[in-house]
Amino acid sequence: MNREEKKQLVDAMNEVFKNSELVLVSLNKGLTVEESTKLRGAIRKAGVEIKVVKNRLARIALAETEYTGLSDMLKGPTVLSYGNDPVAVAKTVVDFNKTNDKLEIVGAVFNGQVLDINGIKTLASLPSMDELRAKIISIIQTPATRIAGVVQAPAGQLARVFGAYAKA
Repeated sequence: MNREEKKQLVDAMNEVFKNSELVLVSLNKGLTVEESTKLRGAIRKAGVEIKVVKNRLARIALAETEYTGLSDMLKGPTVLSYGNDPVAVAKTVVDFNKTNDKLEIVGAVFNGQVLDINGIKTLASLPSMDELRAKIISIIQTPATRIAGVVQAPAGQLARVFGAYAKA
């Protein structure tokens, strides 16, 4: 990789750091190609991105961002996972880590705050944005359904009364 390519990579990663809600650092402790492909598939499905970057270049890209707390975590073969939905990022990596111990979670930075493994697991246990949207929609729809039932109840009672008179 020549100097110009390195500069482009650093600039691209700097933009990633500036535009992401959460950046999670994990160590690759010998993932096979099949396991790595499985991880990348899960990451893409969740709308998260993953990048393997040289630690030195990542440290340079961290400059002037709120993710400077990551620089101490960049040791060894690191994998950076990032995205705009912090719960999706944490949940995807934690779920993969449950089935595969070759990806060790080191830490993360969420809105400038450094998170340890326990903070990441807590974040991963929260409902995702889609789950929250579904709950809000069900809460909004429930009163409308009840109102419709209440409005229809008198008409149904009248119909039963008329039906009873017709039979009598």
